[in-house]
Amino acid sequence: METKNQSTKTPEPNKQKLLIIREFDASRELVWKAWTDPESFMKWWGPKNFTCPVCEIDFKVGGKYLNCMRSSDGQEFWGAGTYIEIVPMERIVYTDSFADEKGNVVSGTHYGMEGFPLELLVTVSFEEHDNKTRMTLTHVGIPSGKITDLTNISWNESFDKLAESLK
Repeated sequence: METKNQSTKTPEPNKQKLLIIREFDASRELVWKAWTDPESFMKWWGPKNFTCPVCEIDFKVGGKYLNCMRSSDGQEFWGAGTYIEIVPMERIVYTDSFADEKGNVVSGTHYGMEGFPLELLVTVSFEEHDNKTRMTLTHVGIPSGKITDLTNISWNESFDKLAESLK
């Protein structure tokens, strides 16, 4: 499966806005399902060498999600958030926070990551053309510096796994 990758970073005061555009050789319905169906989500969530053993999605405005990324050495990173906007097959906007296994928001320092705000904002949009889907992700609030590059790498490794899961 071929994907196109384009990433840019726009500096903001003390935080970054990460923009990633990918094209997937799959219908918009399949890519949408990968974001909204827990079983589909678990197949691709997390960078390479990570698994997603837990994913709970209450997919509605005001609904919450909770997921876990597990590294190859067994370290777990939990994330949680709330869906703010849902435009079916077009856009998902949600908050993104580090969490514990019960979904309680925790500081990034809980996982050894300094400088993260308690809540970030993610927007994912989906456009279909020629039986392919162009997905645009914007992640706002990431601390400036090396962590922005690491976040970009992590998202793109996840999207590489997403492309494989859509085959």
